[in-house]
Amino acid sequence: MDTFAVVLREPGRLFVDRVGLAPVGADDVVVDVEWSGISTGTERLLWSGAMPDFPGMGYPLVPGYETVGRVVGAGSGAQHRVGERVFVPGARCFDGVRALFGGAAGRLVAPQARAHAIDEALGERGVLLALAATARHAMASPGARVPELIVGHGVLGRLLARLACAEGGTPTVWEADPGRCGGADGYRVIHPDADERRDYAAIYDCSGDAALLDRLIGSLAPGGEIVLAGFYSAPIRFDFAPAFMREARLRVAAEWRAPDLAAVATAVADGRLSLDGLVTHVEHADRAPGAYQAAFTEPACLKMVLDWRYRR
Repeated sequence: MDTFAVVLREPGRLFVDRVGLAPVGADDVVVDVEWSGISTGTERLLWSGAMPDFPGMGYPLVPGYETVGRVVGAGSGAQHRVGERVFVPGARCFDGVRALFGGAAGRLVAPQARAHAIDEALGERGVLLALAATARHAMASPGARVPELIVGHGVLGRLLARLACAEGGTPTVWEADPGRCGGADGYRVIHPDADERRDYAAIYDCSGDAALLDRLIGSLAPGGEIVLAGFYSAPIRFDFAPAFMREARLRVAAEWRAPDLAAVATAVADGRLSLDGLVTHVEHADRAPGAYQAAFTEPACLKMVLDWRYRR
């Protein structure tokens, strides 16, 4: 088999190309992709060439870890999955290109354990489950406090704010771009310069901007915690004395786990977490190069989704 996929040949050079697919194993499923999301965090770093080196890094690559599709085939041990609509957090099924993270393609072959059945009604909003699980993972660490301040009102910041409200919190969100200040429900969004508060017990940073850390420490209560929930390409540095005086704590939130995905899927199903209003742009997969540019450069674009239903 082969399929069309987004291929980032090198930083700044992205195409939709034919790529080969690996054979289907006994416990694999074949997913005809309907929608895949574009990440403005990790995929922007892959696009720009600023992604820090780690195992598996290299070009050319197929990006993407926010994929929704339909199981259309399966190996002998996974036939019961045929017909399900599933969320797939990427795949490693391509010949001749790296999969980092391998979800932006018209068809995927993946272990059935990585194909998570989702509600049919979610449609393209299902791609948001990865970011929702990321937000939940940041909040689910033992002893973690509900966010009081969230930095950034992009999709991850909005999901963190919605989860915080579902836990009974009333967070403040910092956002410097006036075009991104709308859409709050149950929390307030303000410009950082308008906030004089200096006693936040839990600050969650979604900005990916390592240069903000000193400012965040200055807004922290004694014994408070800063959670780095974004992805940072620059080294993390901060002035020691202010952090020392506050006995500040710093926590890094890593990749979500299966229990996080299950928890947010349940929260969406029972109405405690809404995914509405976050997918702002949908583009045909053939127009992926322009869609990636728009996702990374247009402030009004919260979440860009590629539609693969007519491109396999």
